[in-house]
Amino acid sequence: MWKKKAKILYFLLLNIAVLCGLTLVLLGDPGSALGDSVQADNNPTIDSISHSYHINLDQATIAKGYTVSAFNTRTSGLKLSLVPEILGEQTGVDMALLDENMEMPWQVERVSEIYQFEFLNKQAYDNHKPFYIQLAYDEREAEEENLLNCYKQIFFYDKNYSAWRPLPTKDYPEEKFVRSLIHLPFARIAVFSYPNILTSGKASWYAYKGGNFTASPDFPKGSRLRVYNLENNTFVDVEVNDYGPDRGLHPDRAVDLDKVAFSRLAPAWQGTIAVKVEPLYIASASGKVLGIGGQGALPKPSAAAKSAVIMSEGSGEILFEKNATSTLPIASLTKLAAIKTFLDTRPSLDRVVAYSAQDEEYNYEYCAKWESARLKVRDGDTMTIEDLLYASLVGSANNAIETLVRVSGLPRDEFIKKMNEFALKYGAVSTNFIEPTGLSARNVSSAMDYAVITKEIFTHPIIQKASTMAEYKFSTINTKENHTIRNTNQLISTNNFNITGSKTGYLEEAGYCLMTRAKNGNGEQVIAVILGADTREQSFSETEELLKYGLRKFEIGN
Repeated sequence: MWKKKAKILYFLLLNIAVLCGLTLVLLGDPGSALGDSVQADNNPTIDSISHSYHINLDQATIAKGYTVSAFNTRTSGLKLSLVPEILGEQTGVDMALLDENMEMPWQVERVSEIYQFEFLNKQAYDNHKPFYIQLAYDEREAEEENLLNCYKQIFFYDKNYSAWRPLPTKDYPEEKFVRSLIHLPFARIAVFSYPNILTSGKASWYAYKGGNFTASPDFPKGSRLRVYNLENNTFVDVEVNDYGPDRGLHPDRAVDLDKVAFSRLAPAWQGTIAVKVEPLYIASASGKVLGIGGQGALPKPSAAAKSAVIMSEGSGEILFEKNATSTLPIASLTKLAAIKTFLDTRPSLDRVVAYSAQDEEYNYEYCAKWESARLKVRDGDTMTIEDLLYASLVGSANNAIETLVRVSGLPRDEFIKKMNEFALKYGAVSTNFIEPTGLSARNVSSAMDYAVITKEIFTHPIIQKASTMAEYKFSTINTKENHTIRNTNQLISTNNFNITGSKTGYLEEAGYCLMTRAKNGNGEQVIAVILGADTREQSFSETEELLKYGLRKFEIGN
């Protein structure tokens, strides 16, 4: 985030340079792309009020190749490397340093000024051959925002989509600039950094497949990286084939290398080394590259699900929504309200109860026996209420919910009535429960309603704990038979978020539904609700994007 004092200093220096008659130069040596300085034949002009730069390039200058350079200070600078055959005719070149409000992408943070360049003769450049551009970024600004060691790319602004699009970019961190190839005769460009995607840090090793492989928490499997040992400047090209290291334990660890790859940089006994990571190829994940889709980097996330919302739990502010008030089936998200209603009866969790096969008959009013997620126990098997509660939330067992309803001491109709009263108490007027499991498509709510409801539901510690447990094991008391129940929310096991509440759901009529609650390091919570996704993977990927967006809003301030 650019500070006003940095801008004032820059423009003061620029004006001083103009007043003192300093001449901007063209950089020669076209064979080295962005080479040594030479005096240009054509005198450039600078407008110190609008911060613009102009030069006319004649045929002779075009033929020998050159680099146009402008706005060069410690914290800024733009260069266009126009080697021979880039331009076919003489042209004027306009360059400008922009100081206007533009919507910025939410996934990345700008670490440079915004520049604009244009070839005035539209016939001079026909896009047949790319040319290099070089942009400087502000080291101190990046360091203040904890972005200095993070992956950086040049983006150009695509007015057709109101989006910023990334260009393949190489970072030169020692010189504090980046370079990229571009095909455009006109562009608005800037350097952006990806928060928390490290390209400079430490690397250790592990023994796994025995080859040139690496584990990365930032770059997806299948990506190819060049890893440099900063001590001796040797490098090894590796393929990402695993996830890690855990940044919660090793915040400065960029990657971990397979022992074979590590040994090409340093002896294994060294343990860890300082490295620089250069992405050679970044694999896509869920149709996106580092979270950015085909339309480019947008000011807000997108969701293809029928309905979505991300809410700040503390303030209740809606950070993003799509059709958030539409009333839709919610499938097994219902179970959260059922468990909250059950716990309101103040049960003893270690109380032993017997399962009745009659309990699951309620489930088969809405689905075939083989379609229902169920706890595989027999009539008369005994277990604790705690076991049933975990089976309901971790494994979404429909029969376990009905057993809890039966042992709650409330008639079933009264239990369901209390579920609806609870929702209405918090203003969830779009919510209505017909039965307690979510098997009925007539159990409906809106994403907005359910975000509000779950805010209250997760005030109960046991619901937080049970809904975020990856796996639960118990044994039936009478038979000693072991049971292992696994959570269907794969976001819990990725370690990408500190998840403090979750529930999945699916019905043919509802599509894939997912509610997830996550917390940042300052204890601030966001709640994301997705209703009506086409696939389970879509519900996970879109929830992940919503969580990142919401938590990032806390980082940068709303």
